Amino acid sequence: MSSAIRTAVFPVAGLGTRFLPATKVVPKEMLPVVDRPLIQYAVDEAREAGIEHFVFVTGRNKAVIEDYFDNQIELEATLKERGRKEDLERLHADKPPPGAASFTRQQVPAGLGHAVWCAREIVGNQPFAVLLPDMLMMSNPGCLAQMVEAYREIGGNLLSLSECAPERTDQYGIVSLGEAMGPAFHITGMVEKPRPSVAPSNLYINGRYIFQPELFAHLAGQRAGAGGEIQLTDAMIKLAKTQPIYGLRYAGRTFDCGSKAGFLAATYAYALKRPDIADELRAEFAKIIGSME
Repeated sequence: MSSAIRTAVFPVAGLGTRFLPATKVVPKEMLPVVDRPLIQYAVDEAREAGIEHFVFVTGRNKAVIEDYFDNQIELEATLKERGRKEDLERLHADKPPPGAASFTRQQVPAGLGHAVWCAREIVGNQPFAVLLPDMLMMSNPGCLAQMVEAYREIGGNLLSLSECAPERTDQYGIVSLGEAMGPAFHITGMVEKPRPSVAPSNLYINGRYIFQPELFAHLAGQRAGAGGEIQLTDAMIKLAKTQPIYGLRYAGRTFDCGSKAGFLAATYAYALKRPDIADELRAEFAKIIGSME
C-alpha cells in the first residue's frame, strides 16, 4: 500500500518577469484571480487532497507570501469591530493551521529542480506533492485530489497531464505514453518543448507532481541543464531508470497564469462562476466587444 501524501511543496521563488512592472513589488503568486491570489488557489487544491504540511520555497522580495498566511491582527480587529463576520471567517479558513506551513529560501534563481531540492530537509524521507501556483486548475474534484486517488491505487511517481493544441507542443514539456496502469499510463519519455513535427504526443506536464523522496538524490548531483538551471525534467528522466513514473490525464481546465492571456482567461472564467458578479461582468464584456466591432 502506498504511503499517504501529506506534504506539498510550492516553488514560489520565481521573478515573474513576464508580468513586469507589476512584479517588481508584487510576487506573481500574489496576483489576484478575481479576489484571491494564485497561491491561495494552489493551497486550497492541496488541502482538498489531504495535504497537511505546506512547504513554500521562496526568494528575495517574497516575504509578503509568508505574511499573507499569517494573522493580520489589525485587519482582523477592524473586521470584528465592523461586524464583518463573513469576511473574518473567510480569512481564518484560508490560513493553514499553526505549524502547518514551512518556508525556506532558494538563494539563487537556479531553476525549478533546484527549488524542489531546497525543500529536501523539510520533506524528509516521504513521498510528496509539488504544485506550481501559476498553473491554475479548474475542476471538481481538484487536480491533486484526482492524482492522490490514482496514487493510492498505483503508487510510484505520478505526473498530471493536460492536452495542448498539437501546434503548441514547443511551449511545454511533452510526454510519451506507454501501457495503461490502472487509471494512469506509464510515461516512456519526456521531451522539453519539441517541435510539433517531432512531438511524441500533445500531452504536457501541467505543473502537478507526486514524487518519491529518491528524487532528491538525483537533484543533488545534477548539473545545470537548459538555460543554465537545474531542470526538474532531467532529474525525472534519471529517476525513471529505477522507479516507475506514471501520467494521469487531468479531467478539468488548465490555465497557464504565467502568461498574460492565460491569467486574464482564468480571471474571466473564475469570475463567471461567481453569482455575485457574473451577470454584471457579462454585460460589461458585451459592451466592450460591441464598442470594438
